Amino acid sequence: MFRHLIKLRTMASSTFRNDLEGEVIRSFLSLDSLDPNIFRASTEYLWHPYKSRFIFGGQVVGQALTAACNTVSPDHHVHSLHCYFLKGGNSNWPILYHVDRTRDGETYSSRSVKATQDGQAIFTMQCSFKTDETHVYQYQMEMPDVKGPENYLDAGEILKLRLDNDDISDKERDYINRTLAQEIPILIRPVDPETYYRRKTGPPVRLQWIKANGKIGDDNKLHQCVAAYMSDFSLLGTALQPGGPNYDIKFMTSLDHTIWFHNPFRIDEWMLYEAFSPQAGSGKALCLGRIWKQDGTLAMSVAQEGVIRNVPISKI
Repeated sequence: MFRHLIKLRTMASSTFRNDLEGEVIRSFLSLDSLDPNIFRASTEYLWHPYKSRFIFGGQVVGQALTAACNTVSPDHHVHSLHCYFLKGGNSNWPILYHVDRTRDGETYSSRSVKATQDGQAIFTMQCSFKTDETHVYQYQMEMPDVKGPENYLDAGEILKLRLDNDDISDKERDYINRTLAQEIPILIRPVDPETYYRRKTGPPVRLQWIKANGKIGDDNKLHQCVAAYMSDFSLLGTALQPGGPNYDIKFMTSLDHTIWFHNPFRIDEWMLYEAFSPQAGSGKALCLGRIWKQDGTLAMSVAQEGVIRNVPISKI
């Protein structure tokens, strides 16, 4: 089933035709196969978020992992990936993903992926795959104690309620309307909406329930690729919370991104994304994250460093 993701643009299966929501999600990761080791993302689905200079970094991570997954055996699943963003992606150019089959072993396999646009490298990724194995020694930290996702509003609903406030500025109203107009295949329910949207200052800690907006199917690799896409969404924003509304963003972009996959999960079911930023300074910020299943199982760990250049509002 997973290989249909590569063929989606030219040959959708009958299963996909009956799963329109799933097709919307797959469109953000679909690639054309040009060669056993070369894949292309067309400009049709490259997402350029409002107010961003570049295409969404998480989409590049998800597409690169999609390309790598299509070069390993069915019983090998990614357990870690390490990425560097070298140059901002342009939504007017297709992206080519070149996969180097570094090593194939019985338990572990390694892949290197380079993404290029107009002949220039914009992104690199090293990823490692392994087969399942059972071992008696295991442990994990405890999941944060928060209410379930049914107790919180979707991010879109929160923004719509904000439009009804009398104190909203024309600039914020325009930003909200443009944000709501974007088609994003993610549902987010922030635990603290006021801090999430920087309407108040708060510690660099963020808790939010997330899930894919649609059914994905049962292929574990596809859930991992969609989760990689989603893991970059709003993570760096955690470092903005101590400044709150007192600072204006002059420039912000990701430098690197790392994911460790611990346990199987379904990204089309609600998961808790716990993020925190231990340090910011010298124009950079480090953000760490853990993604939990509702039963308390730790599914993923995430780390990212990014450029953040803020200025106090009074100095603009």
